[in-house]
Amino acid sequence: MHVQFPPKPSLPGACNRRVTADSPGICLYETESVPAPHSSDETLYCEAETLPTVEKEKPPRESSETDLEIEDTERFFTTGQKDLYLEACKLLGTVPVSYFIRNMEEPHMNLNHHGLGPKGTKAIAIALVSNTAVTKLELEDNSITEEGVLSLLEMLQENYYLQELNISNNRLGLEGARIISDFLQRDSSSIWNLELSGNHLKEEAAELLSQALSTNYRIKRLDLSHNQFSDAGGEQLGQMLGINVGLMSLDLSWNHFHVRGAVALCNGLRSNVTLKKLDLSMNGFGNEGALALGEVLRLNGSLAYLDISGNDISNEGASKLSRGLEYNENLKVLKLFLNPINIDGAVLLVLSIKKNPKSRMEELDISNVLVTEQFVKTLEGVYAVHPQLNVEYKTVQGFSAKKTILLWKNPIKVIQNYADQQKITVVDLLKSFNPTGTMKMHVGEFRKAMTQQTKIPLNRLQITELIKRLDERTGMVNFSFLNTAKT
Repeated sequence: MHVQFPPKPSLPGACNRRVTADSPGICLYETESVPAPHSSDETLYCEAETLPTVEKEKPPRESSETDLEIEDTERFFTTGQKDLYLEACKLLGTVPVSYFIRNMEEPHMNLNHHGLGPKGTKAIAIALVSNTAVTKLELEDNSITEEGVLSLLEMLQENYYLQELNISNNRLGLEGARIISDFLQRDSSSIWNLELSGNHLKEEAAELLSQALSTNYRIKRLDLSHNQFSDAGGEQLGQMLGINVGLMSLDLSWNHFHVRGAVALCNGLRSNVTLKKLDLSMNGFGNEGALALGEVLRLNGSLAYLDISGNDISNEGASKLSRGLEYNENLKVLKLFLNPINIDGAVLLVLSIKKNPKSRMEELDISNVLVTEQFVKTLEGVYAVHPQLNVEYKTVQGFSAKKTILLWKNPIKVIQNYADQQKITVVDLLKSFNPTGTMKMHVGEFRKAMTQQTKIPLNRLQITELIKRLDERTGMVNFSFLNTAKT
């Protein structure tokens, strides 16, 4: 007995071959590639600030016989795919996932932690070959192994609707990396977001992936965190970054990069022109790595978000970073949490931002640093020059919690009181501060507008709290939240 794919939408490279239970993959021949949807969004620097998903019109179904006897086009997109999946599960000897069946027509398919294994993954892949609804597929922690990866990637050569794939924490290792690398070099799918965190990837895997990404510019967001790359891997990835013109977001946190790997990565970053978000947290850059990063900040013209938390950077390293911040015109977020920096290093950092009239810094995270009241006064001078900036620090020495409470009132209530006096809604009031007049506004622009306005009596502490309540965690505040917010 065999399973035959239902007729798929008329797309270049469509595959209508039969697949049996012992087939090694989904479709074992090359197909014509279709350009992947992507965006040149210059504000890609916050975690959820994603590239827009491209909705594709469903092409008409081709006429073709099928073992599942699909009666019409409408049934093909519903019952037909369900029957195909159930038949594949039966042949492969795996238990069907009810969540998958119920959500075949939803754009986001979350199958994390479902214990699929390679056979369950292959059944999913068979059912998705002709699916035009799912654009994001999550398969984290499913023990899919290299066999499951092969099925998925061969499916992706036929399915041009799926754009985001999460296969983190599946212990793919070197063989899995080899399969993925070969797939990336073929550049034959619409995937632009690929998550490979926690897959026991080491130096050999870094070399394979770097070779593939040196020619593949379709991948825009890549997560390689929680792997085992060390300095040799850093050298490979650094070379890739020097020539790649596709990546916009790269997560290399929780690896094993030290000075040599840090310097190599920074050498690539100097000439990179597309990367906007980079997470290097929880590595071992140290002060020498900070020196190299300072040079990157001086020369790089694209990076907007940099997380180097937990990298053993002291005041000496902060001084090196400060030199780069004096010239940088693009960085908006710098996270230095969990580094051994004290008040002296903190002063160097904020003064370097003040010295740079073209700085676009919006967030400096030094939230483990205990500061003084003198530092807060210095910071007020920095805020006067850069009202969009917010510095996260631990607390102020000698400044009691009672004093803090006296200076703080619920910002929503303050705004509500003013709006009531003006006989307008809170939402309309806040929209008046937005040049576009819409419900959403960039966090930095909103902070600047609220700091510079004189109508509503809010201090910076209240403005920060207000942003926390309105922040979508995408770099944007959303005023519509106030329609249901509790004061």
